[in-house]
Amino acid sequence: MPLSPSSSAQAARRAVAERLKELRADAGITGPELATRCGWSHPKTYRIEGARTAPSVDDIRRWCEACGVPEQAGDIIAQSRSAESMYVEWRRKVRTGLKQLQKSYVPLFQSTELFRVYSPTMVPGLLQTEGYARGLMTSISRFRDIPDDVTEAVAARLERSRIIHEPGRRFIMVIEEPALYYRLGDHNAMAAQLGYLLTAGALPSVSLGIIPSATPQRPLWPQEVFHVYDDVLVSVELLSARVQVTQPSEIALYVKAFEQLRAMAVYGADARTLIVKALKALH
Repeated sequence: MPLSPSSSAQAARRAVAERLKELRADAGITGPELATRCGWSHPKTYRIEGARTAPSVDDIRRWCEACGVPEQAGDIIAQSRSAESMYVEWRRKVRTGLKQLQKSYVPLFQSTELFRVYSPTMVPGLLQTEGYARGLMTSISRFRDIPDDVTEAVAARLERSRIIHEPGRRFIMVIEEPALYYRLGDHNAMAAQLGYLLTAGALPSVSLGIIPSATPQRPLWPQEVFHVYDDVLVSVELLSARVQVTQPSEIALYVKAFEQLRAMAVYGADARTLIVKALKALH
């Protein structure tokens, strides 16, 4: 069965819901009574307590006031914001364009020493060339119908990628062989990207592995794109959202998956052979 990248976010939302439910129970009031005090419908109370509806800042303040503990609102609001940040819809992150999304990763990158990246569909962002990144971001911008700031976004991505040359960091990247063939840019962009991959694996801090399409009897099927930052955070990229996994048991699951995928990959001369094969297929 597939990994469950949203369960950390769901667990965090349930924790907020349970805390609010406990406040109501401690206050000795029923769900309908709380709804009346807060000025909303009865079903809304149960949707919040069942973690089906995320409470707004105003909802939490009203809830705490109704339960006679307004001083607890601040902590619960912070907890709720943290829970919601674990599951962030792309439409919220990119509504003003792609440049700010690129910049938003910089603090996380700067605080990370070991990067583990698995990508079945594209070259990882840290290894993307200008033309390839432009082709990819142009497609994203059109698909999501957002403001076109592709030029600025590409520049921001290339700027943040310089981190692979900084000492004291390690980058282990694993991609599936078909990612070498998906044309996310024009002919020249793809040629330049594949050419860069021929040398990227030789960078002192970078380990680049490619899982051959012909791998027999895979122990693990292809997964969604995910990044492991040290051993404290996993970021999973879905079509609709980015999910941040923080529960240690789930992080361990992704690390286990990464190690199995990593073991299937080829490196060095064997990886370069696959890249050269993809280069020849461009002609």
